[in-house]
Amino acid sequence: MTQQRIYNFNAGPAALPLQVLQEIQTSFLNFDNSGMSITEISHRSSYFDDVINDAVARAKRLLNLDDRFHVLFIQGGASLQFAMVPMNFLSSDDTADYIDTGTWSTKAITEAKIQNKNYTVVASSEENNFSYIPKNIQFSENAKYVHLTSNNTIKGTQFHEFPDTKGIPIVCDMSSDIFSRSLDMEKFGLIYAGAQKNLGPSGTCMVIIRQDMLDMANENLPSMLKYSTYSSKNSMYNTPPCFGIYTIDLVLKWIEEEMGGLEKIEEYNRQKAALLYDFMGSTSFYNATAQEDSRSLMNVTFRLPTEAQEKLFVAKAMENGFGGLKGHRSVGGCRASIYNAATMESIDNLIKFMETFAEENK
Repeated sequence: MTQQRIYNFNAGPAALPLQVLQEIQTSFLNFDNSGMSITEISHRSSYFDDVINDAVARAKRLLNLDDRFHVLFIQGGASLQFAMVPMNFLSSDDTADYIDTGTWSTKAITEAKIQNKNYTVVASSEENNFSYIPKNIQFSENAKYVHLTSNNTIKGTQFHEFPDTKGIPIVCDMSSDIFSRSLDMEKFGLIYAGAQKNLGPSGTCMVIIRQDMLDMANENLPSMLKYSTYSSKNSMYNTPPCFGIYTIDLVLKWIEEEMGGLEKIEEYNRQKAALLYDFMGSTSFYNATAQEDSRSLMNVTFRLPTEAQEKLFVAKAMENGFGGLKGHRSVGGCRASIYNAATMESIDNLIKFMETFAEENK
């Protein structure tokens, strides 16, 4: 049995801040002197009211959201949002624009297609194995929204600047980089993020929706599939994922109070990523797969000279306390997911291991 915590580079479920885990451990059996675990308290109690309201308030402060924005918690992960977005916003006469940067945006497009919704793929990087973020995109004048995925965990690419959509609201899957940097929220009509990558445990999805988008949503849908159900009931129309929301609240508290907010954590994330990319740029043994101007600050994807060396690298890394470095099964290779919770210490030690491995396995 492993007694010591490893350096966790998993893509999701992913590392959580140690301080958050310790607070959960301390209060798990007796949350807020209630005599109950957070997993036992009623979602209708004042205890949980405080939790969910604090999570909403912290999210709004961190992103500088005004009263036009609603913060919701919906089960089903980001994958349900792939379907809910076109279901809520596209009637038979409407159309939407999609930017395809691989895997997750492709799945979102598939869900719109399943529903026979009108859409246009206005840009794609498929011809180069989704190794870059498209630029100079021409959007449809009559699009109801523009959908994009801000960060691709599998391909290791990220939007560093969001496109000018000429006032068309952006709907963004921000599962793997939410709360990792400052945002101009005026561009976004809706953001959704599965919590398990950069925000909390699996089991819930945070949705941030602007009132004008909410006003456009289709009300002739099953209750659990329309956004107004969640906005009108403070995400408690039915029993919400209480433990997940509690953990998210603690993560947001950590970002706000310990890390100093989004500007500070963005600076920290840039420093971590630069160390890793600069190291790989100094050697021919490790090669980043994403084009330089599109490289993710959250998911560093790379290849070694041979697949046999990659397999050995992952195995030896695990032996030395570095977990989660195997690339996604669909693309192979290696990947270090360095979300907010990844420490500078973990990056420094990973680089030392990579140096040693390269020397021993050239």
